[in-house]
Amino acid sequence: MRKPLATLLLGIALLAPASEAPARDWSLQDCINYALQNNISLQKQRIQKLSANEDLLQARAALLPNLSFSTSQNFNYTPWIESGISGDGYSRSGVDKFYYNGTYGLSGNWTLWNGNRNHNTVKFNKLAEEKAAIDSATTANNIQEQIAQLYIQILYSMEAIKVNKESFESSVQNEDRGKEMVKIGKMSKADLAQLTAQRAQDEYNIVSAGSAVKNYKRQLKQLLQITDEEEFNITTPETSDDMALQEIPSLNYVYTAALDYRPELKGYQNLIDQSNLQIKIAKAQGMPTVSANAGVSTSTTSMNKLDWSRQLKSNISAGVGISVSIPIFDNRSKRTAVNKAILQRESSMLDLKNEQTTLYSSIENYWLQAVTNQNQFKAAKVSTESAQTSYDLLSEQFRLGLKNIVELRTGKDNLLKARQNELQSKYLTILNLDMLRFYQDGSLKK
Repeated sequence: MRKPLATLLLGIALLAPASEAPARDWSLQDCINYALQNNISLQKQRIQKLSANEDLLQARAALLPNLSFSTSQNFNYTPWIESGISGDGYSRSGVDKFYYNGTYGLSGNWTLWNGNRNHNTVKFNKLAEEKAAIDSATTANNIQEQIAQLYIQILYSMEAIKVNKESFESSVQNEDRGKEMVKIGKMSKADLAQLTAQRAQDEYNIVSAGSAVKNYKRQLKQLLQITDEEEFNITTPETSDDMALQEIPSLNYVYTAALDYRPELKGYQNLIDQSNLQIKIAKAQGMPTVSANAGVSTSTTSMNKLDWSRQLKSNISAGVGISVSIPIFDNRSKRTAVNKAILQRESSMLDLKNEQTTLYSSIENYWLQAVTNQNQFKAAKVSTESAQTSYDLLSEQFRLGLKNIVELRTGKDNLLKARQNELQSKYLTILNLDMLRFYQDGSLKK
């Protein structure tokens, strides 16, 4: 009996649903690493870099000689041929209405000089490959910046939930106290209704903060290209007041460092270098092209009584040569190409200047936000302490019947607002300080 029982228990164990693994907790570094590997925009730019590398390999290969083999096999029919006619270049030893010709050739060509056009094309494609890598780095920076902003927003919203829950617990206590006071005739039902309304408002605030967290998580999942239904949790790193009170670097210091680091600036400088090479390539269109060529060929025919090996040997011919091509009139194609390359360089220089202005504005915005929110955080801490002390006194006086419900609700609203202001200014200060560090050296506090 033991064996059937063991089999039954094993079957039940296999059919029972496996316990769900705990949801993964995502740190900021986890989010960044995952996005850098899976974001579709980054994957497409990696493909563009590979494509640019193929162009570079092709340009390098163009510096080498080319070699090609050709052959043709022809069957001919001449119905009214007369003996001795050899107009097709072959010596006929007989009259064949049907005959076969075969030719074989090996030829090569090597561009020795064309105004350095080929070498400059190699340099141009090398810059194009570097530009693809720079574009990928720029996109990666933008993604990391968005991730950090959403991550901080999630942390702030989660802290806001805690604050609202604490406020809700206090409201529940006040409501319970009010119910007792109504029973003994020390409070009217109208005042109790206000306490109930306060408790309901705190419940609403909790739901609203929870909805904000879900929305920010949805945006973060979209950025990470995550489409599964698994619960998405983030780790909650320790955030101290000192993190929001650290020294703010000077605006010019951050901007000067960013000029050497930011990939988008390197991208526009790369385009300027590409334009300089395009100018050289365009000017080379007016220079001579010197090429070397060589070839060897042979042929066979069915009209020759010799065997094929002897025909291949006797008909072989070889030759080498140098060709020079000098452009005289090109319908203005060279001048147009040169002028367009010059205009493209000027456009890229303007784009670089505009990007530098945009960069400065972005850094200045983070710097101003850091200064403003840090000052607001300092003031909010004092305001919260004052509001907490005031509310504690009001609660005690309300319990003793010395304060009415309006004063209690006002004190509670002031405390909740002060705590929310403190939280918001704290996390915004941390965010803007992190962004200044990111623009300065590309690092994010993980």
